[in-house]
Amino acid sequence: MNRITVFTPTYNRAYCLHHLYESLKRQSCDQFQWLIVDDGSTDHTGELVNGWIEEGVVQIRYIWQENQGMHGAHNTAYSHIHTELNVCIDSDDYMPDNAIEKILDFWSRHGSDKYSGIAALDAHPNGEVIGTPFPEQLKSSTLFHLYQQHGMKGDKKLVYRTALTKEHPYPLFPGERYVGLDYKYGKLDEQYELLLMNDVLCYVDYLPDGSSRNMFMQYVRNPKGFAFYRKAMMKHPLGGFAFKFRHAVHYISSSLMMNNRQWLRESPNKRITMLALLPGLLLHMYIRFKTKGASAARGMSNDYSVG
Repeated sequence: MNRITVFTPTYNRAYCLHHLYESLKRQSCDQFQWLIVDDGSTDHTGELVNGWIEEGVVQIRYIWQENQGMHGAHNTAYSHIHTELNVCIDSDDYMPDNAIEKILDFWSRHGSDKYSGIAALDAHPNGEVIGTPFPEQLKSSTLFHLYQQHGMKGDKKLVYRTALTKEHPYPLFPGERYVGLDYKYGKLDEQYELLLMNDVLCYVDYLPDGSSRNMFMQYVRNPKGFAFYRKAMMKHPLGGFAFKFRHAVHYISSSLMMNNRQWLRESPNKRITMLALLPGLLLHMYIRFKTKGASAARGMSNDYSVG
């Protein structure tokens, strides 16, 4: 019986997806299924995956959809997952050979309805942990407190209870392809902590077409999605003044990017937003300077990227 789903949003990544497939074939525990959400690929991803399905080594489900962006692919994945747990492994990443076994063993020993899931470590292909490990004295925490209070750095691998990830779907904005995935994680933070697991569950290779390399372009092409995310963060009950001020700066920049004249009326915190007006304007000007010519190409890119 499968207890966890590994899901992978992908767009034109047939050239590297095999690394993840090979790592899943090597897993020491086979109590998982692999759900691939193909977000409108135009390469030979479908043909490649169908060949793997015919091999029958890994239990694979393949879904193709019109391009919606990473967050839209996550929405689709969550609506099709029925196992207790799920973990997103991006199409340019792969798992250690015992990752599934470690997840299921750790959850069997420590998991309960008190927690939203597990936070574990990412590493570079050479084995070097990305950012910082979790403080040894902490057994559980919200992501917010890990980054804002404990000074944690770097991406972490998140394993969530599926019933919870079906809540708080990401909105889709016509013509845009990006909403911060942290929106859902922040909503779950409001009610639950994550168990902390100081083990590497994913090897991450930051490719040139990944979102972490193209964020300025994302700001220009997806201002509605970013404004939505920034407003959500300004309402975060765990956030203090500095946290909300920083998001207000970005909210103003995104509002200017989409020529939204109702930016102050729509702000969930008008006082902080007014205080952030000047730095928000300066950020907007800086992004425009760094992305000269991006506006003209806006309709020519789907903005699907994987970090």
